Amino acid sequence: MQTVNIKINGREYTVEKGISVLEAARHAGIDIPTLCYLKDINEIGACRLCLVEVKGARGLVTACVYPVAEGMEITTNSPKIRASRKMNLELLLSNHKKDCLSCVRSTTCELQKLCNEYGVDEHYFGGERTEYEVDTSSPSIVRDNNKCILCRRCVAACAKMQGIGVIGANDRGFDTQIGSPFGMNLADTSCINCGQCVVACPTGALYEKDDTQKVFEAIADPEMHVAICTAPSIRAQIGECFGYEPGTDTEGKMVAAIKRLGFDGVYDMNLTADLTIMEEATEFLGRVKNGGKLPMITSCSPGWIKYCEHYFPEMTENLSTCKSPQQMFGATYKTYYAQKMGLDPKKIVFVSAIPCTAKKFEVGRPDQSAAGVPDVDYAITTRELAKMIEVAGIDYRSLDDEKFDVPFDIGSGAGAIFGATGGVMEAALRTAAEVIEGKPLEKLEFNDVRGTDGIKRATYKLGDIELRVAVTSGTANAKKLLTAVQNGEEKVDFIEVMACPGGCVNGGGQPYQPAKVRNNVDLRAKRAAILYNADKNMDLRKSHENSAVKKLYDEFFGEPNSHKAHEILHTSYVKRGL
Repeated sequence: MQTVNIKINGREYTVEKGISVLEAARHAGIDIPTLCYLKDINEIGACRLCLVEVKGARGLVTACVYPVAEGMEITTNSPKIRASRKMNLELLLSNHKKDCLSCVRSTTCELQKLCNEYGVDEHYFGGERTEYEVDTSSPSIVRDNNKCILCRRCVAACAKMQGIGVIGANDRGFDTQIGSPFGMNLADTSCINCGQCVVACPTGALYEKDDTQKVFEAIADPEMHVAICTAPSIRAQIGECFGYEPGTDTEGKMVAAIKRLGFDGVYDMNLTADLTIMEEATEFLGRVKNGGKLPMITSCSPGWIKYCEHYFPEMTENLSTCKSPQQMFGATYKTYYAQKMGLDPKKIVFVSAIPCTAKKFEVGRPDQSAAGVPDVDYAITTRELAKMIEVAGIDYRSLDDEKFDVPFDIGSGAGAIFGATGGVMEAALRTAAEVIEGKPLEKLEFNDVRGTDGIKRATYKLGDIELRVAVTSGTANAKKLLTAVQNGEEKVDFIEVMACPGGCVNGGGQPYQPAKVRNNVDLRAKRAAILYNADKNMDLRKSHENSAVKKLYDEFFGEPNSHKAHEILHTSYVKRGL
């Protein structure tokens, strides 16, 4: 590595040659403010908040795109710099809807934080302000351009990270706005509802459709039986909403808090993650044995499913027909459990707490109503669940740990790792391998499919079968892999795809983290580590050994992929195209 010697605020540093002034300053423990910058995604110098002085340069320069050089002398904090940053913030506010007290991003808004720090006068620049109609067409995402600062982080997340690009800058000058082509509503585009634009946004210009009030109303209705299940990754992230460091497991407190909200049942979605594996692994082995459509592709991620329907409609036949764990839980609850407990499915409100804004779209998909009513009524994000806990006045950090309710409280370590990229594949391999080989595995970890790489490949010898698998996350990476498969460049039997880079732990409904954290902390790895640690510390680590799942088959479904299981636990897809 080549290095250069520079000075920052009069102190000498040796840093890597070619890095930006912004990166060099952060290596020196100096935080230069930004609003548009997202490392490797959006490095465009648009917000002008990272302006610094460089000796010999004409005027101030943008630290995020200005490379360091030998002997460079940099000043990051001077009266001139502070005045410039303050003025830029005041200019942003001059065309910004300032309803901060009621804004969904109040206290987590990066613009609000900087305005507080720089003592901004919000009325310094008067004059005309543009008014935009709020786009509420999407079942998952709301766009309010009245709060947009044109940082283009959402545009970069959609185009570069996800390879979709259904939003961009329209018009010019003062009339510039972020939107879809030809002024289309978001719902009319091939948006996959993944929400990566939402977590990239520094303000309240993008947020999920809020279903918390509907859930509160259902809980308050004495005629309704209201139950909730929580996805594996929720326990790995919800603590961040209450001041815990990323990578802190607060499962017990989460369960305790949800019980205090008044639900009639609080359950672990790990159970139906295991149920999914039983159905999916059996389906895969059936395709291998009977010459079915290969490669088979996982179906747990609704963002990925919609992406496939739009961008690879010819490969919808490769998708597993299994519903996602969320939908399987609701379907099982409103059929098996309703019959067992004498409940009317029409009087059941089933809620899922999930890391994913696309799940809000999934609950309204066709062929997701096993009992004649929607399998799941409301899907609320990690952020929405945290909001409900706060509104209810529950002191999260003071709670003692509590357990999920029976009879859906048993989940395996295989189910727990579903929230990380590669987790579904590893869970399926544990079951498929033991079924094929007819004996317990000596080692349960399939390390080749772990990690946050965009595409991972591995080959395993299972009995007489040489199984070629691939794992990908982020739809831009999925496009690369699937195109290679279609072109015959990749030979694969089984593929796991998750729409969000890193998997559900990095979902669009997860806690907001500012760019400062996203640029410098590997959130995907920290959050995934919680799930892998949970798996490692469990006695039950295989889906097919889950006694609660076995009971479901013994009492209701019969066997994996049975006719009854297909009626309740499987679904169909639509070839949407572009």
